[in-house]
Amino acid sequence: MSATGTPIPAQETKIPDKLYFRIGEVAQLAGVEPYVLRFWETEFPQLAPKKSGSGHRLYRRKEVEMVLEVKRLLYEKRYTIEGARLHFEQTRKRGGAASKSSPAASQQPKTVEAPMQSMLFGAPAPHPGFDAIKKEIVSILDIMNRKSVKAVR
Repeated sequence: MSATGTPIPAQETKIPDKLYFRIGEVAQLAGVEPYVLRFWETEFPQLAPKKSGSGHRLYRRKEVEMVLEVKRLLYEKRYTIEGARLHFEQTRKRGGAASKSSPAASQQPKTVEAPMQSMLFGAPAPHPGFDAIKKEIVSILDIMNRKSVKAVR
């Protein structure tokens, strides 16, 4: 975060020349809360910081770079967690290079147009089929309510 408390864009983030970073340092570099980093660790297996003897998370430079990329994908590109995971998997399969000729490159990771507020405060992005599922559940409940009313009569 900048001195004014606003997050620093990933492109402008300069990672200090250190071997290890604690979670608070990484959180400050990325402009997110430490609990967000701990959640991302559960969602992205590649993001696995070592732990010190006292149990503190120690991120290496490559993990800090990955955190910044995860943030860029989720917050700027508006990918879902699943879409970001797919992006990293495809990048790994391509050997790190973004090849446009490969069939995997044509398969774009999923994005969701979620309200900015939910993205900033860590609320999960709504699933693309959420509205259809919600309508189906409402119709099922309506049918069940009609049957229970008939049973009472």
